[in-house]
Amino acid sequence: MALRNHSTISEVVLMGLSDDPHVQALLFVLFLEIYLLTLTENLTLLLLIRADSHLHMPMYFFPSHLSFLDLCFSSVTVPKLLKDLLSEKKTISVEGCLALVFFVFLSAGNEACLLSVMSYDCSATICHPLLYGQVMSNQLCERLLWGSWSLASLNALVIVLFGVDLNFCDAHTIHHYTCELSSLFPVSCSAVSMNVSILSFSTVILGLGNFLPIFFSYARIIRNILSMSSSTSRSKAFSTCSSHLIAVILFFGLGLIRYLLPPSSSSLDLISSLQYSVVTPTLNPLIYILKNKEVKTAVRRSL
Repeated sequence: MALRNHSTISEVVLMGLSDDPHVQALLFVLFLEIYLLTLTENLTLLLLIRADSHLHMPMYFFPSHLSFLDLCFSSVTVPKLLKDLLSEKKTISVEGCLALVFFVFLSAGNEACLLSVMSYDCSATICHPLLYGQVMSNQLCERLLWGSWSLASLNALVIVLFGVDLNFCDAHTIHHYTCELSSLFPVSCSAVSMNVSILSFSTVILGLGNFLPIFFSYARIIRNILSMSSSTSRSKAFSTCSSHLIAVILFFGLGLIRYLLPPSSSSLDLISSLQYSVVTPTLNPLIYILKNKEVKTAVRRSL
């Protein structure tokens, strides 16, 4: 399957978020500020965990990689969005569009796997505090991390390979601000039923495959917290996993729904895409900085 098998149309047009130049200018300023804030927050958390020796433990190993993924995820979509907000011609090559699709699925799939792994880490922290160092060894953490990258890479590759054979006819305008595979289906003159089925199947397998371990981990965590006699212990235990729980809700909220719904051009698609590709990478590091006492102490120590 070669990229040259596409029809004579070599570019697709992105409609973006608005046609009004004044609205586009305001959106450019807004998303530029959000993107700069995302870069600052994630780089700060990433460098803080790497530089502070008190945070050199498995408990903070995964949040540092989550920050790296949020940097990648945001940098895949937001720079193109900012460029198009200042451009009259909002086009992208078909090959570039498929490359964006690949990196979106790579980043998002990796983050889903990492959040699942982090739920197991939270469970080990609360349910086996005395054996935490043995349960979550450095070797196990590295294997889980590489496993996340491998699964996400395989998933992204399979999805993009099935998208390579899509042909585009005269209607090649995408009602979106970025290239998402589901937004390419309505403008393709190829039969997309197989692609829709594969995308839905991949979403269910990867999404629920990562959500179920999170669910069972938190079932253990809640059972363990309820068995504690001291309210102080319960509060401390809940505080330990609250950052991760909020990150899970933010990521799996509209993100999973976005790819389980049929392809459409509704405003809900744009809102959900902005939520998990622009807003969530900004909120994740802020949550870990504000909700985690050790990280807040490390910030004060660094300052």
